[in-house]
Amino acid sequence: MKKLIALFAVTTLASTSAIASVALSGSASVTYDDQGASASATSYDADLSFVGTNGGTTLTVGMDVNAGVSVTGVDLSTEIGPVTIAADMFNATETNKNDGDGDYRVAQNDTSVTMSLDVPIGDATIGVDNSGDVSISGTFSGVTVTHTSKNSADKTTVAAAVAGMDIDITNDGGSTTWSVGTTVAGADLTLNSGNDITAAFGLAGNTLTVSHYGADASASATTTWKTAKYAKEARAAYTTVAISRDLTSGATLTATYDTADDGLALKAAVTF
Repeated sequence: MKKLIALFAVTTLASTSAIASVALSGSASVTYDDQGASASATSYDADLSFVGTNGGTTLTVGMDVNAGVSVTGVDLSTEIGPVTIAADMFNATETNKNDGDGDYRVAQNDTSVTMSLDVPIGDATIGVDNSGDVSISGTFSGVTVTHTSKNSADKTTVAAAVAGMDIDITNDGGSTTWSVGTTVAGADLTLNSGNDITAAFGLAGNTLTVSHYGADASASATTTWKTAKYAKEARAAYTTVAISRDLTSGATLTATYDTADDGLALKAAVTF
């Protein structure tokens, strides 16, 4: 089925190139970090995105181009009557390293095909993917609810704007997380269940963002087939302070101080 969908998209976009539309966007940045007491480091990042559209069919290709050229994503979506078909055709390369940040111990195949059907139940949409997961999502009285029945555990997300606050709640296999965002006296504030809080506001032509990240407890390794993960190390709380400014050249310059390593990082970035 996935081959037929891909063939349909290629045929559509290639045979009608005079009609099809291709959009190019991307971003690039260079960051110097003195890393406090550790040795300083300079890092680079450059990404490109190609989006080809013809009627109700869209093909999106992402590429990392700062260290050679590598594909980071290939996604296709098309419509056949009331049915929307989305195909993730790229299997991302994973590290599978036991480095303490909870990487997968077993390689995951994240390619998939999802079919969604708009049905006359309010604004609800029903979908199913090739792994057998069934989902239903919709917006009711300003509240967006998505429930997915998975092979291992169900997942439900709720998003709503209430009294000037953006609220997101997720329950995944019995574990609940949440985040709240609002604006107070011109400052954009966010708070989540991990005790992370961020405040961003304008300051003399700059944007000042102060973020505090709560301590993370260690997590034991999991052994479930296909989703087995290494243990996750505990991390102490830390705070970052970032000041960014848009330059007349079109780039953005950001200076970030991080209490985790007492380091200062300078980043120049551009998007197009």
